[in-house]
Amino acid sequence: SEAAGDRAVYAPWCPACQNLQPEWEKFAEWGEDLEVNIAKVDVTEQPGLSGRFIITALPTIYHCKDGEFRRYQGARTKTDFINFISDQEWKSIEPVSSWFGPSSFLMSSMSALFQLSMWIRHCHGYLTENVGIPAWGSYAVFALATLFSGLILGLMMVFLADCICPSKRHRPPQYPHSRKLAPESAQLLKKLDEEQEADEEDISDDETEGKEVSNRNSSPNTVRQRPVNPAATMDKS
Repeated sequence: SEAAGDRAVYAPWCPACQNLQPEWEKFAEWGEDLEVNIAKVDVTEQPGLSGRFIITALPTIYHCKDGEFRRYQGARTKTDFINFISDQEWKSIEPVSSWFGPSSFLMSSMSALFQLSMWIRHCHGYLTENVGIPAWGSYAVFALATLFSGLILGLMMVFLADCICPSKRHRPPQYPHSRKLAPESAQLLKKLDEEQEADEEDISDDETEGKEVSNRNSSPNTVRQRPVNPAATMDKS
């Protein structure tokens, strides 16, 4: 298993941290006997830890074992620290959730934001003290940089969104109600075909009737108009 360790997060300007320092150094002398790594971290030199561990008060003490972090909130004396490790009192403390653990993505992002804020602070100090730019000029520089970076990020997001989900003008037309209307349209087409066939049958019946009528009318006319042979009449006479 991973070796246990105690970490104290402090700041040099903190009075409570200064009061804890003698007891913490005495406790550190017992590290080898307790088989625990004891250390302290200055947040002024490591600002990312303030976001990674959500430091809201100084000093803050964490106990770490097997990748699990527990916050120590007991008395701050050497004896209490030793009993906390030797009597395994840390098992009675609920570990920090994996969502808010120092190695999680959320806390890593918070650490990056804290580091960015400290970098901006250093840049502001450099521009105002070393370069000689007034404070409002430094603020204007950061405002323009923020607008420019936001514009670049916005264009990148629009480009990615257009690549992942292309706009409707590039898509073929879709008819969401086509499936629902398909049976109705099929019935309508079927009715139209039946009506068309019925009309064709009526037209064919009318044509046949017209032909019969014309044949009847034409038969007597043909008899009436049949030419008479003059030779035959003369023989009879």
